[in-house]
Amino acid sequence: FFFQASNPGQFENDSDVLWQRGHVPEMIVYHGRVGINTDAPDEALVVCGNAKVMGRVMHPSDSRAKQNIREVDTNEQLRRITQMRLVEYDYKPEFASVMGIENT
Repeated sequence: FFFQASNPGQFENDSDVLWQRGHVPEMIVYHGRVGINTDAPDEALVVCGNAKVMGRVMHPSDSRAKQNIREVDTNEQLRRITQMRLVEYDYKPEFASVMGIENT
């Protein structure tokens, strides 16, 4: 997990020992969960608020990460879709309140 920092390796107290210099200049590495605007992150990175990205965000479903993309048999895929389990759900109240979801 990488973050760009203006002062990598310069930490203020002993609680920052999990932050380490990265292998790339001006990068630092943190082994654990990181929270921005939260002191209780429950994932690798939790941002409570807006995030501005001035570059690309890659995701495993991104076509830029794939090769050998080809058309498939539409009828076969529709048959497979009809075998899928479709569900409706409500968010748990404790999750909805933390995430700011009003319509659960």
